[in-house]
Amino acid sequence: MNAAGARFTGHGHAPHGHYGIDAPLIPLSYALGAVVALVVAAFAVARGWGASLWTPLAICLALLVCAALFLHASLRGKRRAWRQQLDELDLQPGCRVLDLGCGRGAVLMALAHRIAPPGRAVGVDLWHNIDQFGNAPAAAEHNAEVEGVEDRVQLCTGDITALPFADDSFDLIVSSLAIHNIAAPQDRTTAVREAVRVLRPGGTLAIMDLSFARRYLDALRDPPMRDLRVRDLGWHMWWTGPWMRTWLATATKAESEQVPGGGSQVA
Repeated sequence: MNAAGARFTGHGHAPHGHYGIDAPLIPLSYALGAVVALVVAAFAVARGWGASLWTPLAICLALLVCAALFLHASLRGKRRAWRQQLDELDLQPGCRVLDLGCGRGAVLMALAHRIAPPGRAVGVDLWHNIDQFGNAPAAAEHNAEVEGVEDRVQLCTGDITALPFADDSFDLIVSSLAIHNIAAPQDRTTAVREAVRVLRPGGTLAIMDLSFARRYLDALRDPPMRDLRVRDLGWHMWWTGPWMRTWLATATKAESEQVPGGGSQVA
């Protein structure tokens, strides 16, 4: 999954861009599995195997529910979760924000609608199509144009484990279901610490991700961070079911390295 995946409503804004579906092969595989199960059920009926009918029907229903929950999280749940989070942050018009793994730009455009020049909404990505259908810089550029925020959006091709930005460059850094795509645990830790490096003192880091989000707090205890929190985002962000739920980890960069990292809170 990647950082974009839904039509997004910004701060009082009706969306116009097209942001695709996260990891589209996953819901497609569930849907195809449901079709196969339905065919098996039909075959059982044709052969008069009434006792064998209910198992494939139950499997078909379960797979359809999984696909529906996945699509809801991608197309609606993520929009709802980020809108709530950005409302709580109350962004200033001229701030600089960074989206790690921006994809086609759903979260990035929502950020851009909440700031104004000279503020900038910067998105960085490696543009992998397996993580999101149609993921490409051209798609994000097109969405910025149709959303009317191209004057404050900047796209960058880069690895989030080695960000091409100077220290203390951004007031807010977000990442939406992108860091877990990094295979090696130590590289995920590196990505989180790179985000801390380019975050300005007093700035906020908000990472929305799967179960790994709870582990990101460990990577935030050594840098000068405070107000570490992680919370479950509820059923709207279940990717097939409660066994694949989404968490939001947030932290604030301390004003100086002499300030302790602060406690952590898990909800």
